[in-house]
Amino acid sequence: MTSLPLPAHHPALATADPELAALVGAEERLQADTLRLIPSENYVSRAVLEASGTVLQNKYSEGYAGRRYYEGQQNIDQVERLAIDRAKALFGADHANVQPYSGSPANLAVHLAFAEPGDTVMGMALPMGGHLTHGWGVSATGKWFRGVQYGVRRDTGLIDFDEVRDLALKERPRIIFCGGTALPRTIDFAAFAGIAHEAGAVLVADVAHIAGLVAGGAHPSPVPHADVVSTTTHKTLRGPRGAMLMCREEHAKAVDKAVFPGLQGGPHNQTTAAIAVALHEAAQPSFRDYAHQVVANAKVLAGELLTRGFDLVSGGTDNHLILMDLTSRDVPGKVAAKALDRAGIVVNYNTVPYDPRKPFDPSGIRIGTPSLTSRGLGTEHMAAVADWIDRGVTAARTGDEPALAAIRSEVADLMAAHPAPGIPA
Repeated sequence: MTSLPLPAHHPALATADPELAALVGAEERLQADTLRLIPSENYVSRAVLEASGTVLQNKYSEGYAGRRYYEGQQNIDQVERLAIDRAKALFGADHANVQPYSGSPANLAVHLAFAEPGDTVMGMALPMGGHLTHGWGVSATGKWFRGVQYGVRRDTGLIDFDEVRDLALKERPRIIFCGGTALPRTIDFAAFAGIAHEAGAVLVADVAHIAGLVAGGAHPSPVPHADVVSTTTHKTLRGPRGAMLMCREEHAKAVDKAVFPGLQGGPHNQTTAAIAVALHEAAQPSFRDYAHQVVANAKVLAGELLTRGFDLVSGGTDNHLILMDLTSRDVPGKVAAKALDRAGIVVNYNTVPYDPRKPFDPSGIRIGTPSLTSRGLGTEHMAAVADWIDRGVTAARTGDEPALAAIRSEVADLMAAHPAPGIPA
């Protein structure tokens, strides 16, 4: 490992641990040279990276601002309050908790706040585009609670709200989750809110994927409709790996108590600081431009893929995400994803609704436009991206490695012309 070149911009790390420093440098080059299309990934700014590595790392801060179990919190309290105030202002929420370590613990905290073990919770089925922590069986939320799932229509790939309502009234869940990990269409938060109200359930909008689009006005906000909003702070929001819970004031005490002391101890103060930076950046006019460009790029890319004969779940996209069913191309999703990776195009293989294949060897791939948009690519580049995907999938089926190598060279040339934010040259 130490034979890799050491990054000059991490001198202390290179001196203390050259093996690890070499791996960091290799990852920097990989992120800089490849076309990253995984919709849950993005590039953070240099400011977010710097905030993540400050001396705030050194401080324990169990409790909440003004109510800590450790002394010496004069600055930490201000950092956390800054992040909270910025979250509330950006999303228009009554209350915000910025302490959850990540999205899964945040969702587990929701269960702890509003349900008892064995209670019924309802969410979108994982193979249909939902998330593990919405009551799916292999998750703690599905083992400790009784999970019931809704899906999408076979013919349209869209949520059938009549079916959702019938299921909710029959099962009477304590919590209903909306949102997921592979939903290419606009989430109708108002429709979910009406169903939750009728069923007597708490509505939780999991906007981990689309939080940046919501903040930038490129997707409707869940805040007027949902009792609780759960989100990660990375993905489209372009912050550090963390999470937030936002809610109505009436639920603030239950949410805070569930996060601490219910599930975790001291927050990661350096992450809280980086969240504050990301929220500040998301409040700028340029972020709004970025959010709308993410959607514009995705829509154009979807159109280009459709013209090349690809099957897209729901027929396209309204947001940052495109889910492709490769069955008609006679290429399994895993095979296609690994071939595209060799071509410098980073995607993830993914199940599609009603997928006959197993989750670890599914029929589809999932792609998105946040990372390429952060690099400055626009709609004028989407035809080339679609062409690379088309050629790459074809090469995956035929085993044409020279074709994949040629694509990788073309991708590297375009990436060199659009430097990645936050990564030193």
